[in-house]
Amino acid sequence: MNKYELMFIIAQDVTDEKKEELIERFKKYVEAHKGVVEGVEKLGMKKLAYPINFKNEGYYVLMNLQMLPEEVDAMNKLMTITDGIVRQMFVRK
Repeated sequence: MNKYELMFIIAQDVTDEKKEELIERFKKYVEAHKGVVEGVEKLGMKKLAYPINFKNEGYYVLMNLQMLPEEVDAMNKLMTITDGIVRQMFVRK
């Protein structure tokens, strides 16, 4: 298993309940696929470097985790099609 850092941005118009639900959903996904979530850091609302889908702000979340590389690809694809997720990026530590 490799260690990864996952940074994802939730759209600014998503409710607080839905934000928590999305964060919990991806934590459960990692654990269900034999991964380990080492920590979740909610960085809050920040201005985006450039507009994405006509939005200028987003809610940033940083997640440290351990997963198999093939599971990372599958999770990345899932996050791409999930409503409310603006961008995501996995970085191998």
